[in-house]
Amino acid sequence: MKKNMGLTDRVIRLIAAVVIVVLQQAAIIEGTLAMVLLVIAAVFVLTSVISWCPLYVPFKISTCKKSENKS
Repeated sequence: MKKNMGLTDRVIRLIAAVVIVVLQQAAIIEGTLAMVLLVIAAVFVLTSVISWCPLYVPFKISTCKKSENKS
């Protein structure tokens, strides 16, 4: 699996995931919205850790530098 996410993209996703968790823990978001956003946050964390986003593949998007693009 080829990396298709650069450092900036990964950091932004991790920050977004942390913000979602904080909002849920502070009871600012609740119910179904909170559950959906927590699932999205989990996907953001997973894709950031493995540096690969499946939604980028069909559109041939890559935010990583050429030197980072290794298998």
